[in-house]
Amino acid sequence: MTLAIFITLAVLSVITALLVVLSKNPVHSVLYLIVTFFIIAAQYIMLNAQFLAVVHLIVYAGAIMVLFLFVLMLLNLNEDTEPQKSSAWKISAAITSGMLFLTLIGALKGSTIALLGAPNPQVGLVRNLGAVLFKDFVVPFEIAGILFLAAMVGAVMVGKRDLAM
Repeated sequence: MTLAIFITLAVLSVITALLVVLSKNPVHSVLYLIVTFFIIAAQYIMLNAQFLAVVHLIVYAGAIMVLFLFVLMLLNLNEDTEPQKSSAWKISAAITSGMLFLTLIGALKGSTIALLGAPNPQVGLVRNLGAVLFKDFVVPFEIAGILFLAAMVGAVMVGKRDLAM
């Protein structure tokens, strides 16, 4: 049952990823990409990585894709203003993607993937991640927090208008 759900999600993710690439409308392409991100998050949940699934949804589907959608709607792209590309671009893209596919096959040729093995139920839990993060990596975690705070303060200061004029 779990394998059937995983294979279904994998097929759906490949189909929606192809729709991202093959869609003529850029807004539809972004919406297909959001659906792909939700399917990938479901695969993370099936792999017992709940934290990774939630972070994936918040960061990618929630923030970056909304930004992409906003920019695409702000640009108001038309076919009239779009420059026409020659067929040489399509041929070079096909050759490059074929070489990438051959490289991927060569890299995966000697690897073994254990899908049917029993996973450790403790791997990927938020409780274990928090214990490791706050026990072993507390200093780098706090330094990263201070850097993020400094970046936010800097962004506010740069974006702030001078009202004293």
